[in-house]
Formats: sequence, C-alpha cells, structure tokens
Amino acid sequence: MRSSRDGRRRGRPVLRRQAAPAGAASRRAGPVRGLAIDLGSSGARAWVPGQGLVTDGPADREDGARRPVRRGRIVDADSCAGLLDRLADTALGPHRQDSVIVLSHPVLAGPEHRTLAGELLAALGASDAVVLNSASAVAACAGPPGGGPVLVVDMGAELTEVALLVDGSVVDARQADVGLSDLGPQAPPTELVGNVLDMITSMWREDRHGAMRGALRRGPVLTGGGALRRDVTDRIEGCLGVPVRVTPDPSTAVVRGAALILDSLR
Repeated sequence: MRSSRDGRRRGRPVLRRQAAPAGAASRRAGPVRGLAIDLGSSGARAWVPGQGLVTDGPADREDGARRPVRRGRIVDADSCAGLLDRLADTALGPHRQDSVIVLSHPVLAGPEHRTLAGELLAALGASDAVVLNSASAVAACAGPPGGGPVLVVDMGAELTEVALLVDGSVVDARQADVGLSDLGPQAPPTELVGNVLDMITSMWREDRHGAMRGALRRGPVLTGGGALRRDVTDRIEGCLGVPVRVTPDPSTAVVRGAALILDSLR
C-alpha cells in the first residue's frame, strides 16, 4: 500500500478487541509435544520446545507464481500445505496425534486467510491446532516491563504492521503492504519509516482512552527484519522522541513468542 501522504488509503482498521490467544484453551491439559510456526513472506520458521529453531528456508521460489506467501497472505495453498507438512515432519515426525501446533498470522489477516490457515493446520493431523495473531506473539516474547498497553511495530520483508495491545488483546492496528524487500540495496528507509510514523500518528489521533500514550511512554516494541537496521530504528526513535525497544533476535521474535504461548497451551 502507498503512504497516506499521497492521498491513497493505506491503513486497514482492525476489528476492535481481538481475543487473547491463550484464553480458556490454556486451562486445558494439553498434549506433550508441540510446534510453533511463523509463516512469513521471507520464509517459514518453526520452534520446537526443548530443541529450538527449525527453518524451512526462504518462502520465495524461483518461479514467482508459486510463492506460497506474499504480503503476509497465503497465495498458493498447495505449496503452503507442503511446506507446513515438511516442518511438521522435521519437528514431530509422521505421528502427530499427541501434539499441538500453533501458527501465527498477520494481525489484519482477513477471514479468508485465517480460515485457510486453520484448514491447512488442521490437515497436519495434530490433536490440537491454534491460529493466533503475530502481535500477541511478539508481545509475549518482548515481556513488557510493568504491564500496561503495548505498541508492536513489525517490519517484515513485504509487510509492515503496527498493533496496540491492551491486557493482551489487540484493540487497534494498521497495516502497510511494504517492507524491506521493497527497498533498493542502497536506498534509505524513508518510505518504510514514513509508513510506520503515519500508522502510529493515525492510531494516536483515534485513541480515546490514552492507551497509545501509555504504550509510547513505555517504548514501542520493534521487531521483524527492519528492526535489525539501525538506520530504521534510530529514525523511528528520533522522530517519535521516545526510546524504542528492539526485541532480541527480531527476525525470530514472532515464532519465539508463539512458542511461549504454545507452552501455556501445553
């Protein structure tokens, strides 16, 4: 999506108050084995409790038409099913009846994407499958000091999202279809940073209860590949005038946070 500065719509409002992912389900006695998956535009990552990170390589294929994920959305269900099956085989083996699998999706993924993700996950044969939004996973991984509202800025390869969480639930979010892969090798991150600032400003203007003020005071949580670039994080911090918090190993923050939620389910 283009920046709002050129007059075109680029932010998608989220449906208010998404439920926290580890609600009533977390109180069940879950299976012993588990697998957390982050299916991103730049590649698929999985986390196995007790073992750590498992990767399937880049999601990009030589044939661009066969890329399973673009701009955070599943565009090739068959390729995506094969990718998920390979990850499950690597982590859990062919028998998955005693396992639970968690799959993250972008905050503003539409109902069609979420339904398809759920169907692909269910087809893996685990005894339980959970689809959750990536912002909740990042917030779990970041562990914000003192609790309170959390502002998550996720700058991925092809998608940038800003989400505000209160008490573990997403109450507002924006999304821009632009990411690191849209920047030239030597290009400054002007558009990427501009999109982030535009989205934060839009959410600030619509904030009626002071949650954005509290989240900014605690410091926005930056994650994704963009958070690995000092020229990006320094510009955001300088323009906002508040300290930012970069998650440890930003490129794996989503899958590690999903793994923490998985542990609560197990």
